[in-house]
Amino acid sequence: MLPFFISKHFSSFRIYETMEIIIKTKVGQSVQEVWNGFNQSLLLKLNPPLPRVNIKKFDGSLKNDEVHLELDLIFFKQQWKSLITEDFQSDDEMYFIDEGTQLPFFIKYWKHKHLMQKSGDGTNIIDHIKFKTPFILMDFIFYPLLYFQFLYRKPIYKKEFKLNNV
Repeated sequence: MLPFFISKHFSSFRIYETMEIIIKTKVGQSVQEVWNGFNQSLLLKLNPPLPRVNIKKFDGSLKNDEVHLELDLIFFKQQWKSLITEDFQSDDEMYFIDEGTQLPFFIKYWKHKHLMQKSGDGTNIIDHIKFKTPFILMDFIFYPLLYFQFLYRKPIYKKEFKLNNV
């Protein structure tokens, strides 16, 4: 326990605002084709084997759409609800941002930008995630777990959005 004068002044002190993960994947299809492929079917494919995820609600990827998930953590379940707070579309770039509105107990803050940028004859899909857990130590424990959860998406993106995917 910290002495009173230290805890009083540093009880809410954090060295950083959020943890940040950025993963970029180059795919063969156009920005518009990739945008059109961001649907409920893709969301199911992007989820790794653990934890199992059940989609309870999927409105889409436009501002004010909602996505509700149920995480099956073997011994108990947790709800994850996100609101699409922003979307943007142009010929060269499209994105949407989901922000957690109801998160599992181990996540305090969640903001995920799904960015699709034109790159030569294809598209870069960029997952840009900012998150916080309730405790700074947990942030550093969760970072590699979340990093690998999103790294898992790279081959799925490449398969789903390869050129001439039928």
